[in-house]
Amino acid sequence: MTSRAAGDAGGWLGAWPVAVVATGNDGTIVRWDDTAQNLLGYTSREVLGRHIVDLLHPGADRSLGRSLWDRAATGSGVTGTVTAWHRDGRPLELEIWAAPLPGRHSGGTPMLMFAADAHAARRIRGSSVVWDGLFTRSPVGIAVLDTQLRFLRANPALEAMNGLPEAAHVGRRLVELFPDVNAADMEQAMRQVLATGRPVLDFRRTGRTPADPGHDRVWSCSYVRLEDPDGRPIGLAATLIDITAQQQAQLAAAAGRRRIALVNEASIKIGTTLDLERTAQELADVAVPALADTVTVDVLDALCTGDDFGSGLVGGARLRRLGKAPLSGSPAADILAPLGHTMTFPATAPYTQTLAAREPFVIARLDAKAIAPAARHTGVPARLLEQGVHSFMMVPLVARGVVLGVAACYRRRATGPFTDDEVALALELAARAAVCVDNARLYHREHETALVLQRSMLPQHITPPPGIEVAHRYLPAGDVNEVGGDWYDVISLADGKAALAIGDVMGHGTAAAAVMGRLSASVRALARLDLDPQQLFHQLEAALDDLAEPMLATFLYVVIDPRSGQCHVTCAGHPPPVAVSPDGIVRLLDVPPDAPLGVGSTSFTTTDIPLAPGSLLVLYTDGLVEARGSDIDDRLAELTNHLAQPAASLDGLCDSLLTHLVPTSADDDIAVLAARLTRTAPASGDCHHYD
Repeated sequence: MTSRAAGDAGGWLGAWPVAVVATGNDGTIVRWDDTAQNLLGYTSREVLGRHIVDLLHPGADRSLGRSLWDRAATGSGVTGTVTAWHRDGRPLELEIWAAPLPGRHSGGTPMLMFAADAHAARRIRGSSVVWDGLFTRSPVGIAVLDTQLRFLRANPALEAMNGLPEAAHVGRRLVELFPDVNAADMEQAMRQVLATGRPVLDFRRTGRTPADPGHDRVWSCSYVRLEDPDGRPIGLAATLIDITAQQQAQLAAAAGRRRIALVNEASIKIGTTLDLERTAQELADVAVPALADTVTVDVLDALCTGDDFGSGLVGGARLRRLGKAPLSGSPAADILAPLGHTMTFPATAPYTQTLAAREPFVIARLDAKAIAPAARHTGVPARLLEQGVHSFMMVPLVARGVVLGVAACYRRRATGPFTDDEVALALELAARAAVCVDNARLYHREHETALVLQRSMLPQHITPPPGIEVAHRYLPAGDVNEVGGDWYDVISLADGKAALAIGDVMGHGTAAAAVMGRLSASVRALARLDLDPQQLFHQLEAALDDLAEPMLATFLYVVIDPRSGQCHVTCAGHPPPVAVSPDGIVRLLDVPPDAPLGVGSTSFTTTDIPLAPGSLLVLYTDGLVEARGSDIDDRLAELTNHLAQPAASLDGLCDSLLTHLVPTSADDDIAVLAARLTRTAPASGDCHHYD
């Protein structure tokens, strides 16, 4: 046995030099290896034939050495510590193992193995004891593997982790023992350690072992290369710590952070407008891909049509798809119905049951059995299953006790089924979106009510007196803006005169429309009493003072005598009218604006303005000339420039004004009233004011 052989064996003997010496029956040395020569300094030629005891230190007690040899020669294996004499004269304490060696030598030739330093031997032997204690008692899983990645040893902690005894490990590789963990990745990491000598720390092993075959677990693994004295790899030492609990805590914390982030994102991105379609689409966009691969949002069709849907689930449900993400380009999305599609489900369908129960409907693992109830009504579930959709859930949209629709989530990716936490998250997102959808519903209902009220109070048929041609237009604010209190009127007065009135109640919604109705009715009644304009304006002030809530209104009142062309213009905070002469000259009339009605003004100024026959007078509300990001003077210039262009008719002029100045959905209500003098009138003097 040689020191290199011991080192190749990977045992503790390879940790320090071991000499091998053999003697004959009489104690003479018959074998002296290179390690013995290196330890004691004698060549084989110098010691062969000498008695083994002669190597002891001359001044030492040789009885121990002789006793050891005598016992070994009689067939007993012995160990002990002796003092030998190095060739250079210094003493050297040796650890000796001696035993008879049967074989080619006659009799029982003793073979001795001894180490150069007994103190080092005892330290190493002590280290071995420490190692054995650590290996046996450590709560950390420890394994020793050879260069072929076969198990040589596995400690009790690893046996418990893997659910297999050490005997089942020895001689087998990881990929053979544990197919349900990422064994191939682990062995690749081990080979890198063997090849490079660089340790690998905290490599994650995930999966299931016989110790707990029903649950996934996670281990942190570290690998260190084992080497012989020459630095050659002889195997690996691996340590494993079960970190499943810590991993679950980290995943839960990360999921909590993602949930908070998603809820925060939803609060910002859902409900940016009071538009039903946009709100539904915002919910779908937020949920993909953070929660699901595909999401659809369907609302009760009655919500879109404005019908009563209080009992809309009796006998089934009719839904309209208003949200979908992605719109196309994925297997599941391409199968599902597009935006705007209307679907009818019977009372037994999962969609209807989810709406009626107001509870989530979840199929954690989609299969043929799970889709059977829905498959009776549609072939879509089977097609989704074919495309790899493996988990599905629906959550109702409920706000203020009213069920409005349902959001459906589909998952194809390999992230597992929807969990209880994810269902709770979907419910939270749906609840937020439902409030926004309900706000849009209530707003649209109020918007339509205000619009109907507004239009019902505007004059339906205007019959101007002879000598005046009129045209008018009313454009309500866009769907995402509230209806205001814009109005106009043409009132026939005594002596063939006419009153042109236009106003704007500040504010929006049904309240503004209602006040507008009161003001317009008051103006019509007061005008027919032939009141002076200042008196009429003061009566309107009093009408606003009677309101429970203070309201303001701008108002422009023009009294025209078509026979003389004389106009009396009184303004309360309203934009000035525009006059166009028969030869096409356009001018904003210079009239004092004064304060709006409701401020409590004590005086209003009436301006006297003559108009030639064929002249045009245009009255309008501020929605025509005010626009975000535009200067009011620039907008007024646009108005006058456009009026300088010839128009075939007054109706065509009103239409072109709206088309040119309001190309998109209006931010505010717009009223336009155009009047043209048609009767020839005597010439009139310059303008003058009277208070």
